[in-house]
Amino acid sequence: MAVVPAARSVVAHNADTASENRIHDDSVARRYGFGGGLVPGVTLWAYMAHVPAALWGPAWLERGTMSARFVKPVYDGDRVEITAVPAEAGDGSGAGDGPAVVLALVGPDGEARATGEASLPGAPRPAPPPGEHHDRPLPGERPAADERSLAPGTVLGTVAGSYHAGAAPAFLDEIHEDLDAFAGGALAHPGWLIRFANAAVAANVALGPWIHVESAATHLGSVTDGTELRFRSRVADEYERHGHRYAVVDGLLVDVTEPGERPVMHVRHRVIYQLRG
Repeated sequence: MAVVPAARSVVAHNADTASENRIHDDSVARRYGFGGGLVPGVTLWAYMAHVPAALWGPAWLERGTMSARFVKPVYDGDRVEITAVPAEAGDGSGAGDGPAVVLALVGPDGEARATGEASLPGAPRPAPPPGEHHDRPLPGERPAADERSLAPGTVLGTVAGSYHAGAAPAFLDEIHEDLDAFAGGALAHPGWLIRFANAAVAANVALGPWIHVESAATHLGSVTDGTELRFRSRVADEYERHGHRYAVVDGLLVDVTEPGERPVMHVRHRVIYQLRG
């Protein structure tokens, strides 16, 4: 296995203060007991993805995996460290099927704010079976997020987008990414790709303040300049815990650039869509 790089230090930045999700706004977040607006989970994901991308390079974007669970809030200006240690076979991290690391994003107080794993399987993981994810139009008017609109099995409207290398440098600056593999937008950053899962939730139901709490992704192919993408998804689970309501979205990001189609990322994305109180 390659030597695990030294811990990476990043000053967290909340770039979503003006977004529709008001949990990123200081005043709204404080009403829910937080110290201020939350740095988005997709941003923390992007910080953590630096480590496996540095370890394994473009091969990780073709067949690698990563999961992350966001356990405590990160605020704008917090200095966080992303650490990695080699995973041991049998610890549930996927070690044994190729090199793997256990990840942590540690706050300025020394406590973990996020935990995760990443691996580089020896062979590509299979894509979900054809037909498991399919297109559906986005709703003309979003229904309220509740147990009916997010019932398990519900097919969500497809979110479409395209990747343009010229727009990538601004995003890379936002997430403090300096790896050569992403320089000039040559390859789409996994932190940009995971945002399709957030967009699918927000585009299909009307939400109040909500929180992205966990994702597990399998890379199935890299994305380059000019790629047209669709994120097809369905609700895998919906439940209540400790007064919060959660939804789990299972989605497949597909390259639909002519000719044909090519899966590029399979995602399980968990959110608190309704906060208690």
